[in-house]
Amino acid sequence: MPQIRLFFRFITFRFLGNDLCLKLYVLLVLISIATACKPKTYNEPDISLEQYQIENGFELQVVASEPFIEAPVAIDFDNKGRIWTVEMKGYMQSLEGTGDEMPNGVISILEDYDKDGITDHSKVFIDSLILPRAIAHVYGGLLYAEPPNLWFVEIKDDKPYNKVLVDSLYSDGGNVEHQPNGLMMHIDNWIYNAKSNFRYQRKNNTWIKEPTTFRGQWGISKDNFGRLYYNTNSTQLIGDFVLPNTIIKNVHYKPTEALKRKLTDSQRVYPLHATSVNRGYVKGVLDKDSLLINVTSACGPLVYRGDKYPKDYLENAFVCAPEANLIKRNILTFEPSKISGKQAVAGREFIASTDEGFRPVNLFNGPDGNMYIVDMHRGIIQDKAFLTSYLHNQIAEKQLDTIIGMGRLLKVVNKNSALTKPIDLERLNTLELVGLLDHSNGWLRDKAQQLLIFNNDKETIPLLLKALDNSDKPILQMHVLHTLNGLNALNYNVLEKFIYANNHSQPISHAFVLLEQFATLDRMPSLIKLTDNLILKNNPEIDLYVLSALGEWMMLSPRDLFPKVFELLNKYDYDLIYQEGLMNSLRGNEELYLSFLNDQKIDTVNEAFLENLQAIISNKQKNKKSFIYTKKGSNTDTRTAGYNIFRNLCATCHGINGEGVENLAPPLKHSEYITESTERLVLIILHGLSGPIHVNGKLYEFNTVMPGLAQNVEFTDEDIQNVISYVTNAFSNESQKLELDRIKALRKQKPKNVGGYTEEELLQLLHNK
Repeated sequence: MPQIRLFFRFITFRFLGNDLCLKLYVLLVLISIATACKPKTYNEPDISLEQYQIENGFELQVVASEPFIEAPVAIDFDNKGRIWTVEMKGYMQSLEGTGDEMPNGVISILEDYDKDGITDHSKVFIDSLILPRAIAHVYGGLLYAEPPNLWFVEIKDDKPYNKVLVDSLYSDGGNVEHQPNGLMMHIDNWIYNAKSNFRYQRKNNTWIKEPTTFRGQWGISKDNFGRLYYNTNSTQLIGDFVLPNTIIKNVHYKPTEALKRKLTDSQRVYPLHATSVNRGYVKGVLDKDSLLINVTSACGPLVYRGDKYPKDYLENAFVCAPEANLIKRNILTFEPSKISGKQAVAGREFIASTDEGFRPVNLFNGPDGNMYIVDMHRGIIQDKAFLTSYLHNQIAEKQLDTIIGMGRLLKVVNKNSALTKPIDLERLNTLELVGLLDHSNGWLRDKAQQLLIFNNDKETIPLLLKALDNSDKPILQMHVLHTLNGLNALNYNVLEKFIYANNHSQPISHAFVLLEQFATLDRMPSLIKLTDNLILKNNPEIDLYVLSALGEWMMLSPRDLFPKVFELLNKYDYDLIYQEGLMNSLRGNEELYLSFLNDQKIDTVNEAFLENLQAIISNKQKNKKSFIYTKKGSNTDTRTAGYNIFRNLCATCHGINGEGVENLAPPLKHSEYITESTERLVLIILHGLSGPIHVNGKLYEFNTVMPGLAQNVEFTDEDIQNVISYVTNAFSNESQKLELDRIKALRKQKPKNVGGYTEEELLQLLHNK
């Protein structure tokens, strides 16, 4: 264009004269500017949302869809606000479950070149992954999970480098539906997971892994105070009443009142259409109209912490129910030592759809203050190991297995909220990042905290100490406390001064928990004075954390603190959650505390409390620890283990769907040999079978003999038990189990001929029984 402009200028001035050529030149410039500024057009898919209903005042927007993504299961936003997706393409591509070992999973970066809010380009960051499941942008790089490993890579020009293995046992074993996931950086600077009892942190370029509470199944979230939320398939919302790792440090005691509490009494769902679920044939699962009654695949919970919705939506808990194609909304009620939730709108869901491809599996707060929905968008969401023949038939009849190769990201927008211009966090200076710790959007607060710690700029510390004085901003203060802690800039004096000067229970609670790391004997008089001051506040929330966070101090001088904790516990009439707080702090001083109670001749001690103390003492003597301190990895459930054996050994003859193979083996699906007698089935698996044989009234005559596994030392009684668990679940309407002792006995019950049992023998055994 510059060359054309110069040439035209020469021609017009040379032949047309000054006035005319000037006008023509200006016209050409205007045309060229208009052409240059005209936005490029992009081939963005047009996705209809007519089948979706959403609460009044909100609307759904499609942020991304196929062909830019396929089978997304998790997302994260980078510092520029771009979306990164985890795409589990290999999961249940067909009713046969084939392809789950294919390295076709990817982590992609989605981009919006024309800035209209819709993805128009994507690029692969990492490919050739097998069933990837989680990501997190942390420490200037990307943490990602590809079973069984947890990896960390640095990022340069949107490409990975310096790959580091963080944990080789992150998701070792287990079923794809029951392996760790989540990878959520928390306000305490630890990374937490669902379906896991470990948390992670990197300090001085060294990765740290330590035990935490075992939480949930798929998805994890947090509120502004810092409590964690999760769920299981059958319980839509579970949560902790206290901050993580504040009540589990007594390795010989397992708290029950403060952790893993069901928050919603009702698990009711309100789908818009007849529902296809795994156990739909069981009474009470579906109503008379074939509508699902209670959740069976709850996942991906989210506590909304954005700033775009009305105030009464702040810290509501949203839950995915992909089996019913809907998303629930629960209103949370917070008390000092308890949380509860209830359905937001009676008889109606926040989002519900008649589109059976709509499979919301995860929810996330976004940098723009809105909620984002990860829609895997496919027909099959039940893993093969758990798939019943009932659901198998439903999927086949509806042709849901044809909904494949798709994926959506949706955004929930408040119609009355203005658009937010994206913030590029990488362009902000230290002062601006500190300012974001006070932002109304929790996502921005979290990211600002992480960046300030990662940048490790010492000029940050004076700014943070000044921000700590904002006593009318408790959320800001909590973030500042943990940012200082992440920068190793906290000390006893700063925390002591902060606690004395503050009146808000939540930042005080965080500060007192952080104070424990600075326990020394010379500070005990100061600590006792501070504890007395806090007790005088008569605040139930503060009292709970005082009881819970005295452990390191008690290790130094327990008898100085016993009168204080007795006063507090007695004040709450030995409420179990306050008992658990004290049990956490005793940590080896249980006998001394009993001695203190006896010496003081205190006869008002709660009997249940004394029993708990005795139980801890007994556990110590037996060296019996809470399982989170002994559990090393994920357990593989029986049906998954059984499916793996069936797929590798039995499916060759009987077919992956148990329909049999012509001239080779009879069907297993709904066969009386699966449904009638588990012991007979075990005998066949152990000792083999020779034909002819009748199955479902049809005669099968084969020249081959099914070999038994009894003489194969590689297959244990537990393996046989697992095969039974899988085949009865997959090819009948009820999963069966046989005890190991009985399987062992049946190994000795041999057939008459070495070629295996005959139909006649088996019928006689069944008749005699």
